[in-house]
Amino acid sequence: MDVALKTLPKQTIGGVVVGYEDSDDAGVYQLTPDCAIVQTIDFFTPVVDDPYTYGQIAAANSLSDIYAMGGEPRTALSIVGFPAKGVDFSILGDIMRGGLDKLNEAGVALLGGHSVRDEEIKFGYAVTGTINNKDIKQNKNAKPGNRLLLTKPLGTGLITTALKRGKASQEHVAAAVQVMAQLNKKSSEICLRYPVDSMTDITGFGLLGHALEVAKASHITVEIDHRRLPLLAGALEYSRAGFCAGGLTSNREFYSDRVHISESVPLEFRDILFDPQTSGGLLIFAGADSADALLQALRAEGINVAEIGSTHPPLPYLANVS
Repeated sequence: MDVALKTLPKQTIGGVVVGYEDSDDAGVYQLTPDCAIVQTIDFFTPVVDDPYTYGQIAAANSLSDIYAMGGEPRTALSIVGFPAKGVDFSILGDIMRGGLDKLNEAGVALLGGHSVRDEEIKFGYAVTGTINNKDIKQNKNAKPGNRLLLTKPLGTGLITTALKRGKASQEHVAAAVQVMAQLNKKSSEICLRYPVDSMTDITGFGLLGHALEVAKASHITVEIDHRRLPLLAGALEYSRAGFCAGGLTSNREFYSDRVHISESVPLEFRDILFDPQTSGGLLIFAGADSADALLQALRAEGINVAEIGSTHPPLPYLANVS
């Protein structure tokens, strides 16, 4: 989609504050001098077996892009693909109920939606929020000397792939579900109180893919210490067993030429770096002097944030992993 969008002729319509040029998590449009809206859309196929839980995760994932921009989601429209036959229609009701409960938790109004017949179930939301111009967290605003903070552990792609192949333990799945269904609302709200230059959420392009988007837009290099990465229980085990989603392989092929990975980084950690996440955490580019206070504030709210690296002036590659 990003490649296709960038082939389109540039529009001259006014009001666009953030478009798609720097692969930001959401777009921002200025309505009045005092009001801007922030919009995003996301949907995907089931990542867990339970329909209600899938709906919750899909909602948390869709809302996350608004939080990553520094905005507050206000309304949502559901997007549904569902088979015309062969699947009990009550399953769709359970999916949508899970999504609605998560929207209620976030204080977001469901205004309606659209559905199509599809051989494969798909579900998500188009979300509209509001945002203050001073709070917008764009990919292009990270600076050398930022400290990198990550608010959720990695490994959901590996665990859900193992689940699809019948090899994941229930304990590992339960822990992953809890993380995927968690809103990034509180993390975003706390970050707005501190000098944070940029934020992005870690989803389908994996940790490295989304970090590279910020590095490219901001003309910096990101340094990541693999030993400091927060990991879900079972993630390394499933990586060693080869439970890699197709998206992991695609991410590795697409991003590897912009990354330098030290030979000391074990293979199973390399998979973690490229593993596509569902409803992942916020990657925060924090001011060096304020990062300690931000870490303390996040942890005081029960958010298991980890400091995983830093940023530097541009090098021949956009990311270095040691």
